Amino acid sequence: MALETILLALGPNDRDRVEQLANIVVDIAGPTGADVVLAHVFTDEEFREAASRLDFDEPEDATAIDVANRHATVRDIAGRLDDEKVDYAIASEVGDHGDAIVDLATSEDADLVVVGGRKRSPTGKAVFGSTAQQVMLEAPAPVTFVRGD
Repeated sequence: MALETILLALGPNDRDRVEQLANIVVDIAGPTGADVVLAHVFTDEEFREAASRLDFDEPEDATAIDVANRHATVRDIAGRLDDEKVDYAIASEVGDHGDAIVDLATSEDADLVVVGGRKRSPTGKAVFGSTAQQVMLEAPAPVTFVRGD
């Protein structure tokens, strides 16, 4: 199977691992020539907060893709992909993180999904849930999990 599209799932907790996520994606996409989809997912509350914070003239008229394009995490990774001459597109949805990532992976016909996360105890996963775990179980493509500190 040729690797054509890599979906990099981004969310509110990925700011601290931008470099790590960018390195992984560049290491995979560079040699294979795969395109990267930077997929930022917001909950309703995260979206409203980000739209208000990012200096839109009319925050209520901003779309998910508008907000994602101005989001620092997306801009930082996009800059790194530009430097490495890796082709990319930006996608965004508002909704449940896990469901939206799986939906985007499906709609973008991703051959690989890259998702960040942190180490959790079994109890922590049971009580709080895990977006990465949901994506690993439901994604239509293999998933690479990048564990943060």
